[in-house]
Amino acid sequence: MSNTKKFVYVGMMVMALAMPVLVLALVGPTLPLGGTAVNLTEIEQRVRQVAQFIIVVSVILAVIFIIWGGIAYMTAGGDETKATSAKTRIWNGVIGAAVVLAVGVILQTLSALITRSFFG
Repeated sequence: MSNTKKFVYVGMMVMALAMPVLVLALVGPTLPLGGTAVNLTEIEQRVRQVAQFIIVVSVILAVIFIIWGGIAYMTAGGDETKATSAKTRIWNGVIGAAVVLAVGVILQTLSALITRSFFG
């Protein structure tokens, strides 16, 4: 990588890591905090929401990779290296979708086990 790319990469990482500190500096902590206690049902709902969001976004990305690989395969024009690269991209999309769906199932199962609603 060139020095400019390294500088931009490091700068973006520093900004991403410093963002919570800067936001907290503007708002400032407010104590004492009020509100209600968090219960297991609310935790289960949040875990399910996060899992469903991750599943939807990841499956959309996997479909994009599969379509991208299909288009690359159709436009390979008999070139074996391009065709092999496109096939690899398609398989990576399929494997990625399967892994994401499996992780989503595991997360939802764990959230149901934690709240003891899996068997009842």
